[in-house]
Amino acid sequence: MSTHSVHDQQQQQMKTHPGFIAALDQSGGSTPKALHQYGIKEGAWSNDNEMFAVVHQMRTRIITSPGFSGKRILAAILFEDTMNRDIAGKPTGDYLWSEKHVVPFLKVDKGLASEQDGVQLMKPMPGLAALLDTAKKKGMFGTKMRSVIKLANEQGIADVVQQQFDVAKQILAKGLIPIVEPEVSIKSPQREAADRILLAEILKQLDALEGGQCVMLKLTIPSEPNLFAPLVNHPKVLKVVALSGGFSRDEACTELAKNQGMIASFSRALLSDLKDDMSDDEFDTALGKAIDEIYEASVA
Repeated sequence: MSTHSVHDQQQQQMKTHPGFIAALDQSGGSTPKALHQYGIKEGAWSNDNEMFAVVHQMRTRIITSPGFSGKRILAAILFEDTMNRDIAGKPTGDYLWSEKHVVPFLKVDKGLASEQDGVQLMKPMPGLAALLDTAKKKGMFGTKMRSVIKLANEQGIADVVQQQFDVAKQILAKGLIPIVEPEVSIKSPQREAADRILLAEILKQLDALEGGQCVMLKLTIPSEPNLFAPLVNHPKVLKVVALSGGFSRDEACTELAKNQGMIASFSRALLSDLKDDMSDDEFDTALGKAIDEIYEASVA
């Protein structure tokens, strides 16, 4: 099967199938926390290589679980280390698509810069072009990159969105679909105002994209339901997905269900009940329950 037809099938799945995105992309900085939540203490590894091997075991267990499939999960976002490893003898991206019918994405940002103008831009990504080439070879459909907005600062938010779309254009040029993620902190005292400025800035950038180009947006669930409807219905937006942003799964699902056309892309809210010492049956049941709840909120 040609790569082109796989890309087309994956694009069709992202566009038309019901479901949500599993965010399995904790990176070096957030991995110890994710493992701790999973019940593995920090002494269980003595260097980064061992830590990433442990986290890959956890991700393999999640991805190979029976409930983790294209029936409810459209796509999964991977960390670079996961993309470069195998599951059941296949590269992770190939396994996701060929065995599970789940579309693979890659997190490409290198973390956040220090706060300025009420926002945190992305750190520079000097190796981006090479990483995108690798992602393409490894069967990734698209990428994801995150910035954070803490205050309703017009200049700061404009800078975040400009940077996101500048990088998105480089990603589009490589034939990959970017997930643009300018996260508004749910703890922001100016969350509602920040949402509105963000909406206006994203619309400006979308209108400036070339015809035929499209992006995905990963956004904090807005404090006013359906505020992002103009993005959900925009011809240059393939999908608008929501991050859980520190909400519990119940809260995130309740808030998400109020927004037509937005689907989940949860990480912590998806994985919070999973523990290393569970039997396979307990693990599969807990993951299946989380998948069902998030799916229902995404199709509401």
